[in-house]
Amino acid sequence: MFSDGCTAISWKDGDTSLLAQNWDWQEEQKNNLIRLRIKQNGKPKIDMITEAGIIGKIGLNSAGVGVCLNAIRAKGVDFGKLPCHLALRRCLDSCSRTEAVVALQSAGVASSCHILLADPEGGTGVECSSADVVLLSMSDDGRVVHTNHFIQEHPGVIENVPYKDTFARLARAIELAKKSRPEIESVQKLLQDEDGYPTAINRQHTDDDTTATLFSIVMDLEERYADVCMGRPTVPDQRFKLQPNLGGV
Repeated sequence: MFSDGCTAISWKDGDTSLLAQNWDWQEEQKNNLIRLRIKQNGKPKIDMITEAGIIGKIGLNSAGVGVCLNAIRAKGVDFGKLPCHLALRRCLDSCSRTEAVVALQSAGVASSCHILLADPEGGTGVECSSADVVLLSMSDDGRVVHTNHFIQEHPGVIENVPYKDTFARLARAIELAKKSRPEIESVQKLLQDEDGYPTAINRQHTDDDTTATLFSIVMDLEERYADVCMGRPTVPDQRFKLQPNLGGV
């Protein structure tokens, strides 16, 4: 069952490079979310939010590489390519956005998704299907914005968009970003938006759909940290920071 309604944005302006997302899924999954910190020889340290048992998800590493994820529903799977969450882990094992992009292009991704990659130099959208990997470059304003449908052309790939609000959320996020500044607080406010409630950027479950925003994250990749809000960002359950460069792993 497809039940993902995530909204993600990367934003590069001067010395600032931000990466952010609301992660929306079935509310029952909230109790399975964990913070996972990983220290490994010869690779960057990782600090991320994931689900128990999944070794690659949403977060950043000590080299300043961050990843976000948008689910996309399209036909096809290629078992010779990287599963989505291993692709995310490969990105978090990378020392730069360029290294991560090249790795995804080389290995391919087994099924459809969008991985939003960023580092201190800016962001790149990576739209994946079982057949191809297609990149989205930053806009003239230094942004990449994505929700739950393909923006680029993927010849021969059949997409089924289950959430029609994906188009409204994309347009709304772009609209709000144009009125905002590339600052942590401004992006946090964007992720609190309830226009189109309950199927808004800041999503609420309904009697017919148990999907809601389970956490909200804004990463400062130049400074190597992320502000995390567990739960809907207007009614948070908990707030804390991801800081992969800190000791204690």
